Amino acid sequence: MSDQDNQENKDFAQVLAEFEQEAPATSEGPAVGEKVSGHILSIGEESVFVDLGTKSEGTIPVAELKDAEGNVTVNVGDTIEATVTGTNPESGAIELRKKAGGKGKKAAEVVPEIRQAFESGLPLEGTVTGLNKGGAEVQVYGMRAFCPLSQLDLRYVADPQQYVGQKLTFKVARLEEGNRGGRGPNIVLSRRALLEEEQQTRATETREKLQIGAILKGRVTSLTTYGAFIDLGGIEGMLHVSEIGHARTSHPQDVLAIGEEVEVQVIKIEKGKDEKRPERISLSRRSLERDPWRDAAERFTEGTVVTGRVMRLESFGAFVEIGPGIEGLVHISEIGAGRRLNHARDAVQLGQDVPVKVLGVDTAKRRISLSISAAQGGGGGGRGDRDYDDYRDRDRNRDRDREEETAGARSGGGSPSGSGFGSLGDFFNKSSKRSR
Repeated sequence: MSDQDNQENKDFAQVLAEFEQEAPATSEGPAVGEKVSGHILSIGEESVFVDLGTKSEGTIPVAELKDAEGNVTVNVGDTIEATVTGTNPESGAIELRKKAGGKGKKAAEVVPEIRQAFESGLPLEGTVTGLNKGGAEVQVYGMRAFCPLSQLDLRYVADPQQYVGQKLTFKVARLEEGNRGGRGPNIVLSRRALLEEEQQTRATETREKLQIGAILKGRVTSLTTYGAFIDLGGIEGMLHVSEIGHARTSHPQDVLAIGEEVEVQVIKIEKGKDEKRPERISLSRRSLERDPWRDAAERFTEGTVVTGRVMRLESFGAFVEIGPGIEGLVHISEIGAGRRLNHARDAVQLGQDVPVKVLGVDTAKRRISLSISAAQGGGGGGRGDRDYDDYRDRDRNRDRDREEETAGARSGGGSPSGSGFGSLGDFFNKSSKRSR
């Protein structure tokens, strides 16, 4: 062997020694139960090999990455997320799993995996087979488990029957062994824990986009008499009934449905009172619609006769909607064709369609004066401008107060179901009656 070869071998040995000294500080593998992400290196008959950026590769059973028809659902180069379940003592590879358990396994094989899922926080699949007092019975790879009703979803489940027959993903919340006379452990599951984890991840992403003026897509989660709660992605916002659209809405359920996807704009962000909801977000769909008052002067010129619908009745007159989002006031002197009335209800009724004549349009003040008498060929008195202004001011103040009171109902623990807001609901019912 030449002197040059000896020198190269010496240099290689030195480099290898240095590498081995540095390796422990930089190549410690992830701990059992830790969630990791990596790129798929190769796909074998039994295992998929994953580059985790550590000294050892990760392996995951190929069976976990097949669909119902037996086709592999991933490709080389794809990014995959999994949970560490251990280290192979022979190869040193990091063992990974997407889910715990598997079809066709005996109880003796499944129980250790369920125990591992419990200790490592791995999700597992189960089929809801029935309901009992307080919860749902779930089959987890041939073993009977229990999921409390409160853990089936993020919110109270009014109709748990809808879950029967569904295959869902759960976390093992509790595992009690030796209490079933040899039939295996008591297994308590939680679907809510997984959903809350997903919600927190989505909330972090949503907060990065959350600012006043931002336009976001969300989904209606619940409806109340005063508005709708919208899931923006792990965070809920409040869409007040007055912000649903320009057209007056008596109840959100007349316009929206639970589960419907809507586009909304953030109009206010305030600090919340609940740690789980650190912000109170006010939303608007109305701000994204074209303002109907922009064309009001052109559409409803003075002297035009149109048919409108009576929306509200007051002692000084009736408010009549003559177009989506456009209401005008028929002063009491313009209703009775010369008859003296004590209240508008003496001549017209809520919901009644009536012909009206446009007496004047003030787009700056968003005000239209109408006349029923003139539309029928008669004369009329004054237009009631002061009454109109006083009412509009009172109406706006009431809506503002209502929004401030009700926006905090969610963080205060109120229930969105039914009228179900106790004294708060009574307050709104009384306010509604006073406005008629």
